[in-house]
Parts: sequence; structure tokens; C-alpha cells
Amino acid sequence: MACNWAAAFCLFRWYSMTKQTQKTRVALLSVASNTTLVVLKLIVGLFIGSVAVVAEAVHSGVDLVAALIAYYAVQESGKPADGDHPFGHGKVENVSGVIEALLIFVAAGWIVYEAVQKLVSVHIVEAVGWGVGVMALSVAMNTVVSSMLFKVGKATDSVALQADAWHLRTDVWTSAGVMLGLGLMWVGERAFPGVHFHWLDPVAAIVVAVLIVRAAYKLTLASGRDLLDVVLPSDEEQWIQAYLAGLEPPVHGYHGLRTRKAGSDRFVELHLLVTPEMTVVDSHAITEFVTRDIQERLPECHVTVHIEPWEEPQAGRSTNTGRPGQQ
Repeated sequence: MACNWAAAFCLFRWYSMTKQTQKTRVALLSVASNTTLVVLKLIVGLFIGSVAVVAEAVHSGVDLVAALIAYYAVQESGKPADGDHPFGHGKVENVSGVIEALLIFVAAGWIVYEAVQKLVSVHIVEAVGWGVGVMALSVAMNTVVSSMLFKVGKATDSVALQADAWHLRTDVWTSAGVMLGLGLMWVGERAFPGVHFHWLDPVAAIVVAVLIVRAAYKLTLASGRDLLDVVLPSDEEQWIQAYLAGLEPPVHGYHGLRTRKAGSDRFVELHLLVTPEMTVVDSHAITEFVTRDIQERLPECHVTVHIEPWEEPQAGRSTNTGRPGQQ
């Protein structure tokens, strides 16, 4: 009963936190877990002479750097807009995502280099059980922490946290691969005495490198698109278009719709065509409810609406209604 109350209290404390506090706490958890794994993997990898385990230590080291970058990005992106940054600091998260992806590419290159060196020269892996044990611990820790990062990252639309989550989720796959390679080595040497299976260790390391390069490529695309001010995702863009097209008089159409994203912040700009006889007060009220409706659908959205007078179509003369597909 006491455990249930304690769990309920912890959940209450977590959900009562602000989004920024949740982001900061989970980013710090990632830093702590990665620091622990770097130390353990490096010690065990050097002790048993496994290049795959050492490669995983390097991978976790990259994850640690990524976690530190994510923590910094979360702190900076949470700052309000100021005179030098009138659109806020959201793109700090996108920059951090690109940097994290580049770090993965660097780590993968180093892992492949070391693995090839071990393939061309004989090396002995001792005390395989230690390697399997530390890899199992890595899988368990990173599964838990990456799940938390994904949950908070998606809930707060944080690019930096989701990038960090992909780092750790990749580490889960690669650690499992190294653990499998070491396990097969141990079984093979006992099933076939005198036959060496140490080549499995560097091969597992190369597989690790291929997997993390794939993750780095996807992460680069996801983080870089917002740096180039690409439009909002198609489902969000289509909803905005459908909403604006469904507005009734005194709104007679729209045009000039532009959208972009920076971190978790969305930016929407558009021109509304309204009845020319409307007062400034009434037209301003329209911009207020349009802004409110869009922000209720899309969180962290900054909407700018420009009002223009609508010209009633005349016989034999076409006019721009501002509907989708028209100029």
C-alpha cells in the first residue's frame, strides 16, 4: 500500500512539473546514465581485450557528448524571445541535432578503423562473460532512459531530446549485437575446441558502425529540415489549409500562407480577405479567433494574420479567392 502511495506521489510530482522542467530532468538523467556506461564499458573492454566492447565505450562516449549538447540545447531553447532573438531560441535544438548526428558519423569511422586493424591481426578476447554482462546492463539502462527521452521529447516536441533518444536507442541495438557476437564466440569455442572465433568480435564492431551510420543519416535529415525553414509536416499544413478554406463570410478567402518550424516553435503567416466595410475592431476580432483556433490545434504556434479587403467578383472578371490551388 505504501509503495502504491509512493508511486502515485512520484507520478503526481512528474506531471505537475512544467514542460521545461521535465525536459531538463530527463536530459540530466541521460547524462548520468551515459557517464556510468562509458566508464564500465571502457574498463571491461580493456580488461578482456574486446574491440567491440571498446567500440561500444566510444559509442557511449559519443552518446554522453550528445546528452550534454541536448541538455545545453534544452536550456537555451527554453529561454524567451529577446531583442537579439525576436523569434526565440528554438533553432538551438535543431543545431544540436545536426551536431549529434555528425558525432555519430565520426564515432562510426573510428569503430570501423579499429575493427579492421583487429581483423588483419590476431587478438584474443579473455573473460567473455564480463563483456556479455556489461552489454546486458547497457541494453537495460538505455532501453529505460531512451523510452523516457522519447516520451518527453514527443510530448514537448523537443528535437534535441528525440535526437538524444535515438542515440540511446541505437546503443540498445548495437550493445545487443555485441552481446550476441561475444555469446556466439563463447559457445563456438566450447562446441568446437581448437577453432578460433575471435573474428566475430571485430565483425560485430563493424555491424555496430553500420547501424549507427544509418541512424545518423536519418537524424541529420530530421534535424536539418527545420534549419532550412521547410514547411510544417503535411498533416499540419493540410489542416491549416482546410480550416482557412472553411471560414465563412465576412471572411472570403486567404492567400500567402507560409509555415515553418524552429525547435518546438511553429510559425504561421497568412493573409485573410474580409468584407471591405468591416471596422478595424471587427477585423482584429477575426484575427484573434483565427489565431486562437490554430493555436488550440497546434501547440507552441506563433500566428501572424494580415487583413486585406475582399473585392467582390464582377461579371466576366475573375478574382482571387485565396482558396488552395489559386494564386
